Amino acid sequence: MTDRRVVGVDVGGTKILAGIVDPAGQIEHRRERPTDLDSQERLIDEIGTAVDELLDDSVAAVGLGLPSRIDQQAGRVDGSVNIPLADVPLRQLMTERFGRPVALENDGNAAALAEHRAGAGRGARTIVMLTLGTGVGGGVVLDGRLLRDGGELGHTVLVYDGLPCQGTCTGRGHLEAYVSGTAAAKLAQQAFGPAVDAHRLVRLAAEGDATAIEILDGIGRKLGSAIAGFVNIFRPQLVVIGGGFASAGDFLLGPARETMHRDALPPANERVEIVRAELGTAAGVIGAALVAYDELG
Repeated sequence: MTDRRVVGVDVGGTKILAGIVDPAGQIEHRRERPTDLDSQERLIDEIGTAVDELLDDSVAAVGLGLPSRIDQQAGRVDGSVNIPLADVPLRQLMTERFGRPVALENDGNAAALAEHRAGAGRGARTIVMLTLGTGVGGGVVLDGRLLRDGGELGHTVLVYDGLPCQGTCTGRGHLEAYVSGTAAAKLAQQAFGPAVDAHRLVRLAAEGDATAIEILDGIGRKLGSAIAGFVNIFRPQLVVIGGGFASAGDFLLGPARETMHRDALPPANERVEIVRAELGTAAGVIGAALVAYDELG
């Protein structure tokens, strides 16, 4: 069926993005809703409403990208750090609601798949992607195939007994606690006051503020150290950095590249590039849809 379409949904900590996506990864229609974090029931209903607004006879399936740990075999969400979604048979619930097949995927995995097929990772055999936003997501495409049981790269331990993680995570020293937009906002507020968030921190750096540049440099070096570990494990050709906080650009990625080259083993450290994502906020929607297309066959 050349006219079939899929609805892709990217559920984030602040907003739900949904769109009708064609087989080439082009978004034809797009909707945005705030994420309702009051309860699991209300969040599930908001996800359903976002999809309902887009359903028509051309839609063959639905793909959901979630910041969650997913049991693919059972179609369950086991748990989430930054949204109230846990221990729920979401695939079954949504299949019954929409009357169409539903695919679930971790949002970092979905974004990695999208960037590999339609964005910065086109042509690369293996990529690692990190998404820097409210938290830190991630995904790996290994030898051209999405590593579907991954997706929690942001909860890699960077510092033993380090800073407490956020949301429902009880761990300490995780990457998310050091390089997310939330982590950057905390450092910015300590330096500049409670009104400054991560985006304002980046603007201050662009205006030449030395303190802002120093804060971003420190975050970038921690990011580079973590990337070095991923390079040693996966030996990717590309590490793709996405998410809203990636707007820091080379204030973040410059020191990350320096630290990665120092800490990763040769020859992988010389062959890998760290690049900005190309698809922006569309990556999660496109990736969730591509997962659904793959499952349709």
